[in-house]
Amino acid sequence: MALWKEQQAKPSSTPVPDALDLSTRYEPAAAEPQLAPAPSHAPARNKPLGESLIAPDIAIEGKIEGAGHVRIAGRFKGDVNVRGDLTIEPSAKVDGSVRAEKVIVAGELTGNIESASHVELQQSGALTGDLKAVTLTVAAGSRMRGHVEFGWGDGKAETPRNGAAHKNGSGLVS
Repeated sequence: MALWKEQQAKPSSTPVPDALDLSTRYEPAAAEPQLAPAPSHAPARNKPLGESLIAPDIAIEGKIEGAGHVRIAGRFKGDVNVRGDLTIEPSAKVDGSVRAEKVIVAGELTGNIESASHVELQQSGALTGDLKAVTLTVAAGSRMRGHVEFGWGDGKAETPRNGAAHKNGSGLVS
């Protein structure tokens, strides 16, 4: 629109036709450059993953999916499925299932950690739900209520024949 106004403001030496002739076809003067193929959504192996942050004063309901690291400092309700790390900050509250490479729980998580290579429950962390991970680190003072399976090597823990590991009332995993 701005270009049309500029043209109107400048005096033109060529006459303007009364009607637009639509019978002529557009023929480019030169070959147009070819566009590069669209980038793949898969992350490059040598490229570091970015981090997304849900700030402390933010509350979101939905679903998080993709490649990259996610840090939640606010409130999130929904499932998280990332090819990267998930960090739940001390003041954060998450309600939903989680799948990530590494999960650090310093806030509150109500939901299952379905598959992770490493889970870390920090001193201020609270998990209400089941946990399946290759490795698990539990800090003194952390809280958990649910079924725990870890150490099976592939992040898809299987129930052992002699019974599943679980947290008993004293806070010990048996």
